[in-house]
Amino acid sequence: MFTKCYGHGERVYVGLHGWSGDHTTFAPLERCLPDDARLYSLDLPGCGQSLPPAEWNLEFIAAEIADAIAGLRANRITILGNCSGALLALLALPRVTEQVERLVLIDPFAFAPWYFRIFLAPGWGRYAYYTTFANPIGRWLANASLKRRRVEDSHLTSSFQSVNHEATYRYLELLVEMGSVNQFAGVRQSVDLVYGARTFGAVKQSIEQWRRLWPHARTMELKQAGHLPIEEATEALADILFTR
Repeated sequence: MFTKCYGHGERVYVGLHGWSGDHTTFAPLERCLPDDARLYSLDLPGCGQSLPPAEWNLEFIAAEIADAIAGLRANRITILGNCSGALLALLALPRVTEQVERLVLIDPFAFAPWYFRIFLAPGWGRYAYYTTFANPIGRWLANASLKRRRVEDSHLTSSFQSVNHEATYRYLELLVEMGSVNQFAGVRQSVDLVYGARTFGAVKQSIEQWRRLWPHARTMELKQAGHLPIEEATEALADILFTR
């Protein structure tokens, strides 16, 4: 699995990007990285420079992620799960639980909202996906329609320009099938839930689900961000990640 390393410090952070992302999702944090920190940003299987998984199922993908984290030979790791990357982090966690000290879940979905499920409708769902995300006009229209869920200069659909669309579609299928978040009730690591004030309503509903699941979790809203806190509120997020 392709991994990009930022920094050389002793404190280890591992970033797992979300749907349509890759390791560059976490690149904005490089300028805020303290001298004592090191951030490994992974390309999930089938994304960026990583090969597709040998099997398209969540258990196999979670095992690949866990193997990559275990291979770092580090302890007291903080995992950063962005968007749907939070769910994949939680699936991988039981295999590396002794190495992981903290989870920071950034704008994390706890369920697949209806507008994701549209793209999986029998017959025409795949066509709707490709029309929306594999087409530059579709991406522009989608981004314009989501202007209330982002800051003015950010772009919610630009990452789809360079993705492997078949892999991205397969991830959508898997995430919709994931099931209840109650399967993660046993998490005992420190958990921070971070979300943008202008993000999707489904994310805000998800935050409430996560809070009920983990009463010990801290919750932080970033006033200046939408669904892309890493690029929209980089300094404020870095303060949470690296100094709290």
